[in-house]
Amino acid sequence: MNVIEKIKDQIENNPVVLYMKGTPDFPQCGFSGQAVQVLDACHAKYMYVNIFEDLEIREALKEYSNWPTYPQLYIGGELVGGCDIMIDLYNKGELSKMLATVGAVAE
Repeated sequence: MNVIEKIKDQIENNPVVLYMKGTPDFPQCGFSGQAVQVLDACHAKYMYVNIFEDLEIREALKEYSNWPTYPQLYIGGELVGGCDIMIDLYNKGELSKMLATVGAVAE
């Protein structure tokens, strides 16, 4: 499986995927930390990928998504965007709805 197939597999087989710097318990940049806080506030269930642990994914994802920065959030196989977009959607009450549509809200 090449790196693009690996990315597609992660995105297609998980309702919510956050590509981030670090881990939810130890984010390694402020934007990744804010993304985790927003998802936690929504009680989201999600898979994360620490791009520092897989440099192939780190580089290939920029090309795959045509999005140059991290974090990157995917819901239902679609790129939502980065931290600023996540915060905006959260403030509008839309992020929780998006997560609910794919069954990714913890009860």
